[in-house]
Amino acid sequence: MSKCRVCVLRNAAGRKYIGLSEDVVKRLGQHNTGVSQWTRGKGPWTMLWQSGPLTLADARKLENLLKRQKGGSGFYKLTGLPSGS
Repeated sequence: MSKCRVCVLRNAAGRKYIGLSEDVVKRLGQHNTGVSQWTRGKGPWTMLWQSGPLTLADARKLENLLKRQKGGSGFYKLTGLPSGS
């Protein structure tokens, strides 16, 4: 079974994108070259955080949990990022 990682990307305006991929480096490149419709025209994007390897089911759960936090304190507790980053 392949492993996925959840990643948090950030652009120069401070907007965050949360997603999952089996290859986060390749996926970051896709975001920066306009392949992804959700981030097209809003980059360049940089990797702010990524999880360790997870099953697809666990990665989806973590992705949804992070998205539900809306950048609040729970988001920073789950990722270990400093508040406001």
